[in-house]
This record gives sequence, C-alpha cells and structure tokens, in this order.
Amino acid sequence: MYDITEYTRNRLKQLNKKLNTDKITIEQSKNKDKKIDVFINNKKVADIGALGFKDYPTYTKEKGKDYADGRRKLYYRRHSKEDDIKDDKITPSWWARWLLW
Repeated sequence: MYDITEYTRNRLKQLNKKLNTDKITIEQSKNKDKKIDVFINNKKVADIGALGFKDYPTYTKEKGKDYADGRRKLYYRRHSKEDDIKDDKITPSWWARWLLW
C-alpha cells in the first residue's frame, strides 16, 4: 500500500487552485497494483502510479532532491510522447505527471 505524500497533496492543492475548484480529490488506490485513485466530483477518473516504481517524492526522500530532479527529467523524457487527453478524457499519464512528478 502506498502512503500519499505531502508533495502529492500539495500538488493537488496547486491544481485545484489553478482550476479554481475543489472538486479534484485523491485517495489510496483500491487497485492493488496502483498508488492513487483520482476523483472529480467524487467520480473516479483514474488510478495512477504503478506500485514497484518510484516517483519524485520517493526519490527525494531516499536519495535527495538533486537525484530526484534527474529522475524527473528522465521520466518526462520517457513519457513525453504520451497523450494528455484521449477519448475526451484526461489520461492517467497526465495525472501521474502532475501529482507524482
């Protein structure tokens, strides 16, 4: 089970503020293979963050900010060609990029 970090909670607050809403929420994922479930208006829209893979706050905690920043750049490069919207929905990749990286 993944404990949602303060970093991710702060990123969620930033996103809600940017969009002038409080309708986006997160919880620990019910999917045993994922970290976080994302909801809009209490409706689940994505489950993100594969367990077994580290994210920005995990790298920061374990190896420091400089190392985490390098991993973030690699993550962005690796996922740069993925769509942000598909079938008129925000993709899990976008949510993960915003909340975990």
